[in-house]
Amino acid sequence: MIKANTLKKGNIVDIGGQPHQVKDMEVQTPSARGSNTLYKVRFTNVVTGQKLDQTFKGNDTLEELEMERRPVSFIFRNQDMYTFMDSENFEQYTLGEASLEGKTEWLVEGLEEITALLLNGRVMAVELPASIDLEIVDTAPALKGASATNRNKPATLSNGMTVLVPEYLTPGEMIRVNTETGKFMSRVKS
Repeated sequence: MIKANTLKKGNIVDIGGQPHQVKDMEVQTPSARGSNTLYKVRFTNVVTGQKLDQTFKGNDTLEELEMERRPVSFIFRNQDMYTFMDSENFEQYTLGEASLEGKTEWLVEGLEEITALLLNGRVMAVELPASIDLEIVDTAPALKGASATNRNKPATLSNGMTVLVPEYLTPGEMIRVNTETGKFMSRVKS
């Protein structure tokens, strides 16, 4: 059992006999005395992909499901199906695009450090690494003296995504991007 006030993004709990993963949490602290802190949690049903919003008090308990965590790497995409390979026993798992909501744009062939969450031997979801390194393929030219400013410009990355990067970066450079927010983190030294 896990208390609502200790839930974290990524936890998987049983709600109505179905596995649900915590996607987002919002803490509301009422100003009235004696009021309980409320935890608004957005879950995603791991099997169906359906969203569920629920509110809990801090001491409410939920049953946490024990999921087997396996290291996998992304190997290829076939239409709307994504195939991952277990890094230890080389078993392959396939997930549909609906199960990977918000993650598909960061899946590049050969991406490692992905964790597959299995329940009863069946892959339910994957967790991406916190950040990935991608190459800038197109952006405006670097401006002389731009390192002294704090302005950003759009840059197209090797996966097709566009992120805002500092003005001093040029095409061909590698950068680190946060997979959760989709924002530039740092330049990768080669």
